[in-house]
Amino acid sequence: MVRNLEQTKPLDLLIIGGGINGAGIARDAAGRGLSVLLVEQHDLAAHTSSASTKLIHGGLRYLEYYEFRLVREALMERERLLNIAPHIIWPLQFILPHAEDQRPAWMIRAGLLLYDHLAPRKKLPASHSVRFAVHPAGDILKPRFRRGFTYSDCWVEDSRLVVLNALDAAERGADIHTQTRLISAQPQGRTWQAIIETSDGVQKTVIAHALVNAAGPWVGDVLSAKLGRTNQKTVRLVKGSHIIVPKLYDGDFAFLLQNPDARIVFTIPYEHEFTLIGTTDIPYDDDPARVTISDAETDYLCESVSRYFLKAVVPGDVVRSYAGVRPLYDDHAENASAVTRDYVLDVQGGKGEPALLSVFGGKITTYRKLAEHALEKLLPVMERAVGKSWTANAALPGGDLPGASFEAYLAEFSARHQFLPPSLAHRLVRAYGTRADRIIGKANNLADMGENFDGGLTAAEVDYLVVHEWARTTEDILWRRSKLALHVPEGTVVKLDAYLARLFAE
Repeated sequence: MVRNLEQTKPLDLLIIGGGINGAGIARDAAGRGLSVLLVEQHDLAAHTSSASTKLIHGGLRYLEYYEFRLVREALMERERLLNIAPHIIWPLQFILPHAEDQRPAWMIRAGLLLYDHLAPRKKLPASHSVRFAVHPAGDILKPRFRRGFTYSDCWVEDSRLVVLNALDAAERGADIHTQTRLISAQPQGRTWQAIIETSDGVQKTVIAHALVNAAGPWVGDVLSAKLGRTNQKTVRLVKGSHIIVPKLYDGDFAFLLQNPDARIVFTIPYEHEFTLIGTTDIPYDDDPARVTISDAETDYLCESVSRYFLKAVVPGDVVRSYAGVRPLYDDHAENASAVTRDYVLDVQGGKGEPALLSVFGGKITTYRKLAEHALEKLLPVMERAVGKSWTANAALPGGDLPGASFEAYLAEFSARHQFLPPSLAHRLVRAYGTRADRIIGKANNLADMGENFDGGLTAAEVDYLVVHEWARTTEDILWRRSKLALHVPEGTVVKLDAYLARLFAE
């Protein structure tokens, strides 16, 4: 999906940043007929957008901070995203154990009732109380936890959500350039003149009517260092870290655990054989590209789970960790956990000056609505009249499963490709939905799919990711396009590195 940039007239939009907000805006804009170029200095979803807790949710705890508008919007988006991407988003039940030294049970129940009814809910069950003597969670929790509550939200493959938005944008005419950074941009009359640079040092000049600064943690740096502008709005960088440990319990439900410091930690079934634990909220003022989990954060997450579970978790159990920097809009809240997760869109320009839109804050659940709001604000300043919003009901690539049923499509796909091991068929449909057939092609057996890198990864899939999904490195493939790095032997990295080197040398 990479095109050569040959500009004959000004672009409508130049978007800086290939995270979920930049990709979402690119998709919406391209679908309305705007000419779009998105540049990302690293890989799509290389930072914040692949370091989330992997949830599409309303944000139950945000109710404590009276973020009712945000929660309502997020709950409405939860339903929409479940419909348009049922291959990478699916329902997940949460267990919330209760103890007498925590928030009162009546307060939690009232919050859950509000959560149930703050927005229309069609696909997910309502919350209810539960006694652990008759629930599988009772075998996992310490005896002092006798009752609690259940509610539902959704799981998402976060980095794939970004890639699929970029893919849809590209198929609607947008140019997506990874490994490309903005050097500078200056107004020239009614347009921006921007200089971009590829990873091999080649610089190009781009002319655009409007510039979208969706650089996430770097939004302030783009404004000051690249555009030479100051802005009253700022982001507050908050680090969130996660750990992955071997599976702590059977069952396809997650836990929401309340801590003495009033924060919460999730434990979530992950990649069949593991449990994901997170997250933390730590103020951060270093380079967002170099963020890592600290020993103190690892200890905190282990202690949080061990406080509840019969089986203690210790740092030695951790098989993988990751950390990301959330670029939250700075509302000057004293506590990092209380900083708003809402987004703010700042628009400048018009009246003879080129338009500039900067994105402050936001969360992955509301990215689609953020993109709609961005274009609502931007188009009048650009003095452009184009198509109306369209993304609410349009399936993302591969998400057009008949009846939005993953199970039914998986059964039909497996019947057509009986040579595939069941685990591989499941993974391919989870990752690619109806587009899994594009990877299979005309193959009648696994050998037809080319070199085998173990874990079910074949040359056919790697080629697809390189050609259509901007994958360039082993990390792009094993961590962001998939989580196969958790399942393959060490030799896979060596073989895949060699294959990619040959592929890009051709």
